[in-house]
Amino acid sequence: MAAPLEEYEKEAGCVPILHPEEIKPQSHYNHGYSESLGRKSHIDDYSTWDIVKATQYGIYERCRELVEAGYDVRQPDKENVTLLHWAAINNRIDLVKYYISKGAIVDQLGGDLNSTPLHWATRQGHLSMVVQLMKYGADPSLIDGEGCSCIHLAAQFGHTSIVAYLIAKGQSWNPTSVLLLHSLPELPQPTDVDMMDQNGMTPLMWAAYRTHSVDPTRLLLTFNVSVNLGDKYHKNTALHWAVLAGNTTVISLLLEAGANVDAQNIKGESPLDLAKQRKNVWMINHLQEARQAKGYDSPSFLRKLKADKEFRQKVMLGTPFLVIWLVGFIADLDIDSWLIKGLMYGGVWAMVQFLSKSFFDHSMHSALPLGIYLATKFWMYVTWFFWFWNDLNFFFIHLPFLANSVALFYNFGKSWKSDPGIIKATEEQKKKTIVELAETGSLDLSIFCSTCLIRKPVRSKHCGVCNRCIAKFDHHCPWVGNCVGAGNHRYFMGYLFFLLFMICWMIYGCISYWGFHCETSYAKDGFWTYITQIATCSPWMFWMFLNSVFHFMWVAVLLMCQMYQISCLGITTNERMNARRYKHFKVTTTSIESPFNHGCIRNIIDFFEFRCCGLFRPVIVDWTRQYTIEYDQTSGSGYQLV
Repeated sequence: MAAPLEEYEKEAGCVPILHPEEIKPQSHYNHGYSESLGRKSHIDDYSTWDIVKATQYGIYERCRELVEAGYDVRQPDKENVTLLHWAAINNRIDLVKYYISKGAIVDQLGGDLNSTPLHWATRQGHLSMVVQLMKYGADPSLIDGEGCSCIHLAAQFGHTSIVAYLIAKGQSWNPTSVLLLHSLPELPQPTDVDMMDQNGMTPLMWAAYRTHSVDPTRLLLTFNVSVNLGDKYHKNTALHWAVLAGNTTVISLLLEAGANVDAQNIKGESPLDLAKQRKNVWMINHLQEARQAKGYDSPSFLRKLKADKEFRQKVMLGTPFLVIWLVGFIADLDIDSWLIKGLMYGGVWAMVQFLSKSFFDHSMHSALPLGIYLATKFWMYVTWFFWFWNDLNFFFIHLPFLANSVALFYNFGKSWKSDPGIIKATEEQKKKTIVELAETGSLDLSIFCSTCLIRKPVRSKHCGVCNRCIAKFDHHCPWVGNCVGAGNHRYFMGYLFFLLFMICWMIYGCISYWGFHCETSYAKDGFWTYITQIATCSPWMFWMFLNSVFHFMWVAVLLMCQMYQISCLGITTNERMNARRYKHFKVTTTSIESPFNHGCIRNIIDFFEFRCCGLFRPVIVDWTRQYTIEYDQTSGSGYQLV
C-alpha cells in the first residue's frame, strides 16, 4: 500500500512546505507586509521606530537616517535576518537599492529556512524584486534550508512569471553551487528546466504536486521539460506526484504532453495504481483512457493501429462518411420489415461504439465535426450528380451550382488550411521577450501567453484546441477544423456565404426530384401526407433533405451573427463573448462600445479590404504585431495602433 503524502515527504527528507504567512522568522512579518499599506497612512511619527520596522513599512527616510547614524546594514537581527531580507519580502525596491549601495550582502543566508533575500522574494511572488536582486548579482541556484533553489520555490507557489524569468535568464541551473552541497553522481546532467533540488525534485514535479492550476505546469511543458523524469528518492514522475496530490488539472496537461502512464516508481507502482489506491474515479478513468489510446490494453491486432495517431485521425474523419451512407442506404432498401431495418441500424450503432471505443481520442471534438461536414457535402454532391443531373437545366441550374461550388471549395480550402494568424517567434525571441517584459514590470499573464511564450498582440487569444496564439482571434471553428483569425476570417465569411447558396441549391434539387419522380403534391395531399409519401418515394432523398435543412439553419445563423459583429459592432466573436475581460471595451448591460468600430460602411470596407478601383482606401492592420491602443481623445471612439 502506498505511503501517504506526509510519509513521502518524510522519506525524501523534505521539510513540509510553508505557506507565505508561515515563513520564519515572522515576528514582524504580518505587520510589515500585510498591514503596512493600511496603517502607514495613519502614522506620521516614525522617529521612534527601529530600522527593522521602518524597513518592513518602507519608510525610506527613517532607514537612511539610522544607516547614516552608523547602523551596519549587514548586521542580522536576533533571528539571523538581515535588512535586505525584510526589504525583499515586503517588496521595498528603493530600500534594496540603498542597502546594497551601503554594502549589504545580496546572497546572505538567514532565518529558520536559511534562505537568501531572493528566496524570500520568490516565495512571495515579487517578480520586480527578483529582477532587481538578480541585477545586483543574486544567485537563483543557491539552495535554501529545504534544499530548494528559486525555480523550485516559484514552481511550488505557482509564481509562473518568476519561473519564466528564471528560465529565460538561463541562470536557474548552476551545477557548481549544487554539487558543492551534495553529490548526485547517478543523475544525468539536467538542463535549466530539469534542475533537481536537494530532494531530487524538479520544478515540474513541484508544480504537479503543489499547484492546482494550468500554470506554471503549462509553461514548463512549453520549455520542453523531461516529463517522464523520476525523482531521486521514489522515482516518481511528475504524473505520479500529480496523482498523489489529486491534481486533476495537471494530470490532463501531463497526459496531453505524453506522460508515460505505465512508468513505475521504486515500489513498482504506476500512476494508475496510485489512483486506484486513492479510489479517485476521475483519475482512474482518465489514466485508463490514456492507456487505451496507446493500445496498452488492446488485443495485439489492434495495438499498433490504436497507437498510430494518424490512423486514429483517419478513422474519426472517415466514420461520418460511413454512417451517413449507411443510414440512407438502409432506409432506401426494398425491405418491408422495419424489424430487419431496425436490427441493421442496431448493427450500425454497435459499429460506431466499437470504433469510438477503440480509436477515438480527445481530439474527436475537433475531428468529428469536420468529418461530418465533409461527409455531408460529399454525399450531397453524389446525390446531385447521380440523382439530379438529368432532371435539371444545365445553363440555369447546373452551371450556377458548379460556379458556386468552385467558390465554396476555394474558400473552404483557405479557411481549413491557411494560416489563421499564428503568432510566431524563435526560442531566442521568446526568452528575450520574457526578460524584457519582466525587467520593465510588464510580465503579466494578461498580455503574456505562458504556453506560446510570446507577448500577445491586442485582439489575440490563445486557442485551447489548436494550442497556439491567433491574431485577431474570432473563434475555433470545428466545421473547418481550424481557428478563424486575422489570416483567414475573410475566407471563412466567403465559405459561409457560398455554403449557404450550395445548401439552397440542394434543397431546390430535392424538391424538384420529388416533383418529377413522386406521385404526390403538397397542394393536393396536404402537409403530413406529402411528407409521408416523399419519404416513402425516396428515403435517401429525404435523408439528404434533412441534412440540408440542418446545415442551412446553423450556416444561416452563423453568417448573420458574423455579419452583424463585423459591420455593426466592429468586434470578433471572442471579443463579444469576453468583452468584460478587455480594458479597451466599454460594456453596459445593453451594448459594447468598441474602439475598433468605425461605422457600418467603414467596418465592411476595412474587413473585406474593398478598393473598388481606388474608390475606397481600406485601413489594413497587421494584427500579429500590434500591442497597444492609443485612443483618439477628440472623437472619443477612434484609435491609433502603435
